[in-house]
Amino acid sequence: MFRAFFKTEVGSTSLLLIATVLAMLWANSPWGYTYEAFWHIQMGLSFGPAEFSLDLRHWVNDGLMTIFFFVIGLEISYEVRLGQLRDRRLIAVPAVAALGGMIVPAALYLMLNAGGPGAGGWGVPIATDTAFVLGMLAIVGARCPEPLRAFLLTLAIVDDVLAIIIIAVFYTVSLSVPALVTAAVLMAAIVTLRWLKIWRAPAYIVLGFALWVATLESGVHPTLVGIALGMLVLVYAPSDHKLLRAGEAVQEFTSDPSAQAARQAARSVKMAVSVNERLQLLLHPWSSYVIVPIFALANAGVRLDADTLRAAATSPIAIGVAAGLILGKFIGISIGTWLPLRLNWGVLPGNLVWGQLLGGAAVSGIGFTVALFIVDLAFDDPAVQNQAKIGILAGSLLSALLGSFIFRLAWDRGGVCAPPDAEPEEELPELLSVPVGPGDHVRGPHDAGVTIVEYGDFECPFCGRLHPILEELRKRHPEVRLVFRHFPLRTLHPRAVPAALVAEAAADVGRFWEMHDILFDNQRFLTDADLAHYADELDVEPWTDVPGHAARIAADERSGYDSGVRGTPTLFINGVRYQGGLDLASISRAVERASVSP
Repeated sequence: MFRAFFKTEVGSTSLLLIATVLAMLWANSPWGYTYEAFWHIQMGLSFGPAEFSLDLRHWVNDGLMTIFFFVIGLEISYEVRLGQLRDRRLIAVPAVAALGGMIVPAALYLMLNAGGPGAGGWGVPIATDTAFVLGMLAIVGARCPEPLRAFLLTLAIVDDVLAIIIIAVFYTVSLSVPALVTAAVLMAAIVTLRWLKIWRAPAYIVLGFALWVATLESGVHPTLVGIALGMLVLVYAPSDHKLLRAGEAVQEFTSDPSAQAARQAARSVKMAVSVNERLQLLLHPWSSYVIVPIFALANAGVRLDADTLRAAATSPIAIGVAAGLILGKFIGISIGTWLPLRLNWGVLPGNLVWGQLLGGAAVSGIGFTVALFIVDLAFDDPAVQNQAKIGILAGSLLSALLGSFIFRLAWDRGGVCAPPDAEPEEELPELLSVPVGPGDHVRGPHDAGVTIVEYGDFECPFCGRLHPILEELRKRHPEVRLVFRHFPLRTLHPRAVPAALVAEAAADVGRFWEMHDILFDNQRFLTDADLAHYADELDVEPWTDVPGHAARIAADERSGYDSGVRGTPTLFINGVRYQGGLDLASISRAVERASVSP
C-alpha cells in the first residue's frame, strides 16, 4: 500500500508543478486580470426557489478538495487497521515528529506576527505537501531508502489529520446551529447504514452530498467531512472464506469459460478486497492527477511584479511563512524525532541514519496544497494572500534545496553509519586492540592467512550492503576468515541491540551465523515480534540470558572503541584498520596485499 501510494504521488508531482507554473504564468501575463475574474465566476444549483451557489474557486477548495481529504481518510483508515500504523511503536516517532513539525513553524511565525494583522496566518506553515515531498524523494533516488519514505508518509498522514483538526477548530468563523444539527443527523444516518451493513453506493452518495452541503452551511469547513467519511469506510483483510470462493470461481471460469462464469469470477475476486482499497484504487488517481493540479491552478496564481516582490521581501507574513517552512519544519521534526527515540517511546521503520532523517526533515518544509488552502481561510485581502503565497513558494523551494544538500552530504560521508558526535578530533588507533580469540564469532578456516574483523550493527544500512560483498569475497578467497563483533549504534538504531541479543542467543546453540544472515536479510523487520519469529525458525530461546548476552555485546563495544571504531561498518584486516572503499574490488585488493605481506 505504501509503495502504490508513493508511485501515484510521484506521478502526480509533475502535473502539480505544471499546474503551478501555468497559474503563475497566467496571473503574470498581459491577461493576468482574467485569472481572478475566471475563478470568481459563480456556478450553482437551484431547486425551485432554493438556490445553492459558489464561485469556481470555492467549488474547487470546498468541493473537489473534500474528495482529496476523503482519499486521505481512506488511507488513514487502512494504515490504522491493516498497515504500518497498527504498530504503536512505529507510529510514535513520526507522530511526535509531525507534532513538532507543526508547533515550531507556528511559533516562529507568531514570533514575527503576534498581535499584527497577519497573526491569523500561523496555520499556513504547519502543513507538509505529501505529493511534492515524495516527488523530491524520487529525485534524491538511492540516497533515500524505502524506510525513510515510509517514515515520511506516516508523518504526512499524521500531519494531515492535525491540519484538518486545526482548520476545523481555528478557521471556522461562525456556526449555524440548525445546519450543524442537520449535519450531525446525516452523519448519524451514515454510521447507522454502516452498522446495519447496508452497502448501497447510491445511499451513501446522496447522504454524503447532503452532509457536505449541511456542513458547508454550518460554517465548519467541509473538508472535515471528507476525512471523517473516508475513515468510516470499511476495511478488512481478505478472509480465507472469500479467498477460497474467489479461487473456486476463477478455477470454474478457466475450466468452462463463459460470460456468466467470467462475471462471477470477477465479482468474487472484487468482493475479496475491502471497499476501502477499491475506493482508493478508483479515487486516488483522480485526486492526484486531476483534483490537486486543478487546486494548484486555482490558487497558485501569484502576481510577481516589482511592487509585490518588494512588499513580500519586507512582509512579516511572507518571512514568517518562509521561516516556518525552512527552519520551523526542520527544527521541529528533528527534535520530534530525537525525543521519542531518546525516551524509548517508539522505533523507526527501518535502518535509517541521522543524515537521512535530517534530509527528510528538511524536505518536509515543502508546503503547498494545505498551506495554500489555509491562506484562503486565514486572509481576505488579496494583497496579503499574495505575500503569504510568495512565502510558501520561497520556503518550499529553499526547503527542497536544503534537503537535497543534506542527502548528498550524508551520502558522501563514505558509506558509514555514525552518531552525530562520533567524529573525534584526536588521532584514532590503527590496530585491533583485542586479538581474535576463542570467544569470537568466526566464519571460515581457523588457520586462514587473512582475517577480517567487522565491527557491525544489524540495523546499519551500510552493514547490510556490505554483507553480500563479504560473502562473495569469501567465495573468491577461501583463505579468508570473517569475524563479526557487535558495535550497535544505540542512539541511531534502536533495534540494533535487541537484534544483537537474539544473535547471541543463537550463538548459544551454535547458530550465530545463521541468525546473522537472517537479520541482515531482513533489516527492515526487526521488531520484537519479527525477532521472536526468526528465533522460532532456528529453535532458539531469544531472551534466556539477556544479562550475559548484553555483557558479551558490551565487551565487543569496548574493544571496538579502544580500537578507534566510531561508526559502522569498520573493518580490520589482519589486525590493521582498513580505510579503503567498501566495495568488492577494493576489499579484494586489500586482502591480496595482506595475503602476501609477511
